[in-house]
Amino acid sequence: MTSRRDIALTCALLGCALSAQAQYKVVGPDGRVTYTDRPPSAASAGQVTPMRRDGSAAAPDAQLPIELRQPVARFPVTLYSSADCAPCESGRRLLQARGVPYAEKLVSDEADSEALARLSDGRTVPVLTVGKQVLKGFSEADWQSTLDLAAYPRESRLPRNHVQPAATPLTAKAPPPRPVVPEPAPVIRPEPAVVPPTGAASGIRF
Repeated sequence: MTSRRDIALTCALLGCALSAQAQYKVVGPDGRVTYTDRPPSAASAGQVTPMRRDGSAAAPDAQLPIELRQPVARFPVTLYSSADCAPCESGRRLLQARGVPYAEKLVSDEADSEALARLSDGRTVPVLTVGKQVLKGFSEADWQSTLDLAAYPRESRLPRNHVQPAATPLTAKAPPPRPVVPEPAPVIRPEPAVVPPTGAASGIRF
């Protein structure tokens, strides 16, 4: 006869096995947590966290809503900007209002300008890349239509806890050189005077 303890243990082991095979952790609107190995539909997904086989959470991009995962993977968005750039700020607000995950690269010196010229055949910012498409200058209509073609949602689908990564330099910066500390000048010590021994006879002897 099977005891209640055995049944509980069997259920627990079965639940662990299912969790080990699951690829998605879903928290429904009622707070109920379920695990599944199939991507849930957008309408009934709730809060979805992709999981690795070892039970840990997957990469941050994989935690994006379903509507964003495919466009982010196929057509990643990068904004090239500089300090005190009003059009750059307008483009930044557009991306954030639409809920587009993006990376931002700062153009701040000659090395950055040369890298931007190789990318966009120009040295002015902002520049937006959507996949391999390069958009020079800020044009709301052009940016919106390109994002539409890349299948980014028109309204933000980002989770409330999404944090936009900080902007980083376009090119890697070498660390500043260490200051050169001059070596101390050698100390020259005077040679001691030779004192003749006391009592030595003076003059010349034959």
